[in-house]
Amino acid sequence: MKWTWFHRLGSPKWFYELSGRWLPWFAVATVLLIATGLVWGLAIAPPDYQQGNSFRIIYIHVPASFLAQSIYISLAIAGVVSLVWKMKIADVALQQSAPIGAWMAFISLLTGAIWGKPTWGAYWVWDARLTAMLILLFLYFGVIALGQAISNRESAAKACAVLSIVGVVNIPIIKYSVDWWNTLHQPATFSVIEKPAMPAEMWIPLLIMVVGFYCFFTMVLLMRMRLEILRREAKTSWVKAEVARLIGKKHE
Repeated sequence: MKWTWFHRLGSPKWFYELSGRWLPWFAVATVLLIATGLVWGLAIAPPDYQQGNSFRIIYIHVPASFLAQSIYISLAIAGVVSLVWKMKIADVALQQSAPIGAWMAFISLLTGAIWGKPTWGAYWVWDARLTAMLILLFLYFGVIALGQAISNRESAAKACAVLSIVGVVNIPIIKYSVDWWNTLHQPATFSVIEKPAMPAEMWIPLLIMVVGFYCFFTMVLLMRMRLEILRREAKTSWVKAEVARLIGKKHE
């Protein structure tokens, strides 16, 4: 009985109905958290004693970096579920998460470059963490390309699952690169298990932004998965009924 929810989650129809109830809550949480975090971080938090106001890009850079790594871990987990339990929902989650993760990795690299110019004097250096993050972006591109290049859905799901599982080895490299090698990149600015080095008025809005970004990811992922489920299950009676309901609602 304890695992009933897990097996029910494999049902596209059940997931579609459940996610429809979750979406509004994540949408509201996303708007409130990100709006609060941005206003607090950009307008209220004091400037850094060394970097001045340039440090404020941290409120975008750190959440994007966290999310880029977390999404790839979720890809690996979805890959395992897809290979072991053959759940179609797992492949849907994997395929729809990858583009979001790629965008987060790109935003992380872009904001890091903008932050690096006043800090290091250059937009880019072949630092261990920066290089590992660039590799993460290419891994996302690889998963997306595989999913689109292989026409057979089952073969594409297997290939993407394997690449996601193999590529997850890059995540601890990103995480611990500043400890393993002598790099320009500063140590972790924020940790969920250690006391933050920065004052509360600076790290609290950062925490709010991190949570807001995760809510944003969940919201967008659910929306993308729901559309993909409708596309894949288009021939089923429940999807035809749902599409008819949505069209009818649109014309009311």
